[in-house]
Amino acid sequence: MKATIERATLLKCLSHVQSVVERRNTIPILSNVLIEADESGSLKVMATDLDLQVTENMAAASVETAGSITVSAHLLFDIARKLPDGAQVSLETGDNRMEVKAGRSRFKLPTLPRDDFPVIVEGDLPTSFELPAKTLAEMVDRTRFAISTEETRYYLNGIFLHVTDDDKPVLKAAATDGHRLARFTLARPEGAVGMPDVIVPRKAVAELRKLLEESLDANVQIDLSASKIRFTLGGEGGVVLTSKLIDGTFPDYSRVIPTGNDKLLKVDPKSFFQGVDRVATIATEKTRAVKMGLSTDKVTLSVTSPDNGTAAEELAGEYSSDEMEIGFNANYLKDILNQIDSDSVELHLADAGAPTLIRENDKSPALYVLMPMRV
Repeated sequence: MKATIERATLLKCLSHVQSVVERRNTIPILSNVLIEADESGSLKVMATDLDLQVTENMAAASVETAGSITVSAHLLFDIARKLPDGAQVSLETGDNRMEVKAGRSRFKLPTLPRDDFPVIVEGDLPTSFELPAKTLAEMVDRTRFAISTEETRYYLNGIFLHVTDDDKPVLKAAATDGHRLARFTLARPEGAVGMPDVIVPRKAVAELRKLLEESLDANVQIDLSASKIRFTLGGEGGVVLTSKLIDGTFPDYSRVIPTGNDKLLKVDPKSFFQGVDRVATIATEKTRAVKMGLSTDKVTLSVTSPDNGTAAEELAGEYSSDEMEIGFNANYLKDILNQIDSDSVELHLADAGAPTLIRENDKSPALYVLMPMRV
C-alpha cells in the first residue's frame, strides 16, 4: 500500500477512531487501526474494541498502490498531531512495517496483518430511521448523566430506547442509576414502527456524542436490530459507528415517575443551582446532602456537617402549598438543574420520602425524577 494524505484530513479521521481503542489491550491487534487504500483515491480507517466499531472514509491526495494494513492507533495519531500544519503525509507499507513520511520526518512503525483484524458482523438491521443530529445530541445530553456506572447492574449501563403509543406514537430515551431518572421524548420517527426495545451502552453513547459535535446540521441514519445498532453520520463516505447492544432487560421505569405530586415549586434553575453549589461546599463526600425547606414563596437551602459546620441560603421561588422539608444529594440535584435551559424549573413534590418530579414545564421533552435523601 502506498498513499499520500493531507495531515489535517488524517488527524481529523484518527481523532474520531482512536478514542474507541483501549489503551491497555490483551489482544495486540485491538491496539491497531485498520487502514485500507483503494484505487479510487479513498482511504478507509477502522477501529474496534470488539463491542464498538468506528469506520470512516477520507479522501487521499493520491493512492499509488492499493492495499490494507493495521498499525498502532495511538502512535499514528500522536505522530499526525505533531506533524506541521499543511504537511502531506505519505504512508507506505512493506516488510511488516509502515513508513510514515512528512517533510523531513521519517517513522517506521510495526504493523500486523489485515486478516487478523476483527470486524463486527452487523447481520440484518431491520429497523431504520433518520433523526436530525441536533435532536439526537439533545436526547443524549439530557439523559446520559443518569446512566449507572455500577457494573453489577449492567442493564442500567446505557440509554434505553423504545417506542410507545401514548397519546401519539413517540420514541423515548431513558437512563437511571436507581437514584435519579432522566427521560427524553420525541415524536416517533418514520421507520421506527415495531422497533425492538434496546439499551445503547455507555461507551457507544460517549463516542456518538463526540462524533455528533461535528455534524450538527445534518441528519443521522440509525439502523438497528435487537442486538446491534449502527449510526451513520455525514451520509455516504461519512463516519459509521456500530455497537453491540446491552443484552438485558431495562426495568419498567414508568412505575417510579410520580403522577400525584401535588406540591409545586417554581424556581430559577440558575440561581437554584448556584445556591445548592454554595451551601454544598461544606458537605462531606459521604453525605453530600442538602436540606430544602419550603415555605410560602421561599426556599431555604441548608447543609449541616459534623466536621465543617453549617451553611444556609434563602432563595425566592413560587410555592403556595404546605410547609415541608426534604433532602437531596447535592450533585444529583445539580446534574439535573444543569440540563434546564429556561428561566424557570418546576419541582413537583409529595413528601420527604417520595420521589420528586423535575421538569421545565409540561410541554418540555425532558423529564427527571430524583429520589430524596434522609437529612
